[in-house]
Amino acid sequence: MQVRTRHTPTFGVARLVLAPGEMVLVDPLTIAATSYGLAVEVKGVGAQAVALCTAGAEGGWLDAAPVLPGDLQQVELDGTHGWCLARHSWIASSSTVAMNPEAPPMQALFGGAEGFLNYAQGRGDVLLACCGALDLVTLEAGEAVTISSDHVVAFADTVQCRLRPSVPDGAQSIQTGEGLVFDFAGPGAVLTQTRGPRRLTTWLRGNGVSRSS
Repeated sequence: MQVRTRHTPTFGVARLVLAPGEMVLVDPLTIAATSYGLAVEVKGVGAQAVALCTAGAEGGWLDAAPVLPGDLQQVELDGTHGWCLARHSWIASSSTVAMNPEAPPMQALFGGAEGFLNYAQGRGDVLLACCGALDLVTLEAGEAVTISSDHVVAFADTVQCRLRPSVPDGAQSIQTGEGLVFDFAGPGAVLTQTRGPRRLTTWLRGNGVSRSS
């Protein structure tokens, strides 16, 4: 899979160029266009839906456009360690990359419940979207930082992390990340976004733009 981006960093669109017979997993909500004849098979429903896209004998391509405006980031997995991803940030990944929500890092954070993160492992590429611009936080060994869960896009599993309430006794949810912050300690990388989707929703409701729950 070759990734060619355009319109970044504000309204990123990614063209995924596939070799003959190559397969890629894509969030079906982000598929804007494909080359003629590219096969798209959607599995699952709702938030769990995933599109398996397969190129024909001559190869093919598809354009993935994230729902929210912002930048795109490609993460290359070499098989030595995995990455923890915010579910809403995942756009696409190579068929050789496995998503495992029950991996040990997820068990440590969510205790077996379904949380707002997923875990990617294997060899291949993962395409992520962020709301706003992307920031890379590189932590040295022993260096620590606290980041709102709404601004975390992904982080390497070499990073030590702890999830805790942002405000004692405040509303919180491991399904959405509401009311939670991460304490990270290096070494490793954390990808963050300059805008928070949940904060945008709260602002819209608070200013009378949207009344839906």
